[in-house]
Amino acid sequence: MPCVICNNGETVPGETMYTGMDGETIVVVKNVPAKVCDNCGESYVSSETAARLLKPLNGGADANVEVVVIEYSEIEKQNARP
Repeated sequence: MPCVICNNGETVPGETMYTGMDGETIVVVKNVPAKVCDNCGESYVSSETAARLLKPLNGGADANVEVVVIEYSEIEKQNARP
């Protein structure tokens, strides 16, 4: 897929990092599967991956913790639970 940011590169399979909020906790997710532009580095995640990233941690963050850093594989494990 052509990159819509730089219009010069093509996206290739890779990984990116996501940063977001879960309540008052900053959440950093490493090694998120993505398509990454081979020219500018812009990353694109699939709609399925985005949906997983936007789900809350389901109590995974302690109320006293301000920043949580997790691997994407942990998000997948949480979503696999019934």
